[in-house]
Amino acid sequence: MARFSITVDPALVEEARQLAQAKTKREAIEQALREFIQRRRLTRLAELGGSGLVELDEADLRRWRESATPES
Repeated sequence: MARFSITVDPALVEEARQLAQAKTKREAIEQALREFIQRRRLTRLAELGGSGLVELDEADLRRWRESATPES
C-alpha cells in the first residue's frame, strides 16, 4: 500500500466520513475513491452502448449496475 501526504479540506473529509459512516478518515477516503472509480467505469461502459463492443440493452445495463454495487 502506498503512503503519501496530501492537504485536503478537513470539512470535506469529515462530511465524507459521516456520510460513509466510516470510523476513520482513511476508510472514508478509500470508500470515496472506490465509488468514484466505479462510477467512471460505469459511465465508460454506458458510452459503449450501440458501439457493437457491448451487447447490453438499457435494462441489462441497469441490472448489471445494480449487481455491481460495491459491498460496504
